[in-house]
Amino acid sequence: MSKLDIESAIISITKIQEEDYICLTDMAKAKEGDNRAADVIKNWIRTRTTIEFLGTWEAMYNPNFKVAEFDHFKMEAGLPTFVLSPKQWAEKTGAVGIISKSGRYGGTYAHRDIAFEFGAAISPTFKLYLIKEYQRFKAIESNQYNLEWDVKRLLSKANYHIQTDAVQNHILPEKNYAKDKEWLAYAEEADLLNVALFNCTAKDWRELNPVQAKKDLNIRDFASINELAVLSNIESLNAELIKKGIEKSERFIQLREMAVYQLEILDKKNAMKAMKKLAEDVYIEQQKKLGK
Repeated sequence: MSKLDIESAIISITKIQEEDYICLTDMAKAKEGDNRAADVIKNWIRTRTTIEFLGTWEAMYNPNFKVAEFDHFKMEAGLPTFVLSPKQWAEKTGAVGIISKSGRYGGTYAHRDIAFEFGAAISPTFKLYLIKEYQRFKAIESNQYNLEWDVKRLLSKANYHIQTDAVQNHILPEKNYAKDKEWLAYAEEADLLNVALFNCTAKDWRELNPVQAKKDLNIRDFASINELAVLSNIESLNAELIKKGIEKSERFIQLREMAVYQLEILDKKNAMKAMKKLAEDVYIEQQKKLGK
């Protein structure tokens, strides 16, 4: 779940079938408050103009759209007694442009085309800010360095599971930890890597960065591309050393030597990839400074 920041209002954005869907509920809350958000959306969707727009969009992109149901709604639109909700619209017509989600990130979400139209209904100014922020979001998403960072982070998480398996199979049985303390053995391995690469334990980082920690972020979420590449390598090495029964103190020496050596080489080779990801647009801003 990603976020757009529009005039200090946080708007959720999610992927559905590889398409961006923006939260209409958040948009309505930004202008009318929590209590009126649902009514704002219902009042917008019941108008003839909106129904015609939604119907045209569905006809273009949704082969399963029920045109007969759409025609029925279009005939009733404008009548004083006509009431329509996003959920009713989707269920009756088989529409895919607007969906209703429940749970933690619940609300009404719409395809970006439709969300922009809703933004115009809120105010022309809001629509312009929405489009500008969305363009910034897509620029960050498609930036080559952000893409590489994401790949390295995913690779790191994959190796995390490889190492977990090694710890569970080779360390926990020997230590005979109680079931509710199995996490402790792995936590120690995680900090072995953290200190080898970042020279800091997870606990130390959390204490120094309480705001980020409350958002469930950790030291690795702010690592550079090069650091993530090295982390992936030392995670794999650690898993192999664990399988060979190498003591933790000796493993740390080898991991530290590899981390320092590899990071020094990578940072000299590419300074951009040595930058910490302290913000989503850090690589874009740096490229602007360098005129790239």
